[in-house]
Amino acid sequence: MVSTDDLTARAKIRDCALTLFGERGPDAVTVRDIAGCAGVSPALVLHHYGSKDGLREAVDAHVAAIFDGLFDQTAEDFDAIAAGGGSAAASFAEILLHGLPAGSAIPAYLRRLLLSGDPVGHRLFRQWFDMTVATMRDLEQAGGVRPSSDPDVRAAFLMVNDLAMVLLREHLSDVLGVDPLAPEGMARWAAGAIDAYSTGIFAPASREDRS
Repeated sequence: MVSTDDLTARAKIRDCALTLFGERGPDAVTVRDIAGCAGVSPALVLHHYGSKDGLREAVDAHVAAIFDGLFDQTAEDFDAIAAGGGSAAASFAEILLHGLPAGSAIPAYLRRLLLSGDPVGHRLFRQWFDMTVATMRDLEQAGGVRPSSDPDVRAAFLMVNDLAMVLLREHLSDVLGVDPLAPEGMARWAAGAIDAYSTGIFAPASREDRS
């Protein structure tokens, strides 16, 4: 029988690996690095996970499970908006990431998954896309958004804007002066995105311009 201490150590090792993998990438992190972060011996890391590859698989599964729950909750939130005939009041990314604890290492790890071609990243991207397509379809039927001649491209466009918060976090922090994944930054990003989506960016062409 596994003791409570073992379970706690296992989770701590996994969480340290998640943080270090997100910061440096798995190839740059050693078992000894993870053990030092978790305050355990390298032998205990191998005892729980067999190898660094086994630990990475466990981290991937952990992150995927968290996002499965976040996707389900986000879909419910937008279903409620659609049922009320309203329009989306925030970005998918804001609602998804709002479900994570402050300072979570998961956004950095998600970036690694999406940019590395990892199968887990592909699956999460597809889930995010399918959720966006379905939600926009429901909002369209409820009168909350305008019809689109190409719903897939619209969904992909919205995703690209949402994912910019995660993939370009450091650059956005630099130019905006606020972390886009912090509560203040997410609120500011969502306000700007909704303004662009609801009122547009380009001014209507004047009569003289059209002539």
